[in-house]
Amino acid sequence: MQTLNSSTVSIAPAHDLTETRSNPSAVDDLGQALLDDLRLISRTCRVAARTDLFKACKMLSNKRAVARDAHAYALFRCLPQAANHPMTFYRPGTTEVGFDEAWLMRAIAAKAQDDTNSFIFLIRSRILAQHQRQIAFLVSGIAAQIRQT
Repeated sequence: MQTLNSSTVSIAPAHDLTETRSNPSAVDDLGQALLDDLRLISRTCRVAARTDLFKACKMLSNKRAVARDAHAYALFRCLPQAANHPMTFYRPGTTEVGFDEAWLMRAIAAKAQDDTNSFIFLIRSRILAQHQRQIAFLVSGIAAQIRQT
């Protein structure tokens, strides 16, 4: 597994079986396509400069028709600052789903299905308290784009 430092999002190679993985069948075809898109964005953002979470949300909040990718780019650029641990995302096309990937997909699904209690629980379980509102906003932006399709 490749890690930049203890506060970054890392990318695990497809053959790395040391990470705990959830059931890959838990992600349907639409979910797999979204997960692969998010994995690709996480790889791109891994080498990009970190973005301040408040600034990223402020830029997005003034635009009504913001694409899912804009929210995802902001999310992955801010996760190292907001998460209470390093997060791992696998390469696009990997059939296994990592714990952090499953967490993000469940948070997106909970928001898309208006399951507020699950969404709040998921955000609070993995994100530092001072960043929960901003991360919830970014995840909500991704979920809103899914509902529109």
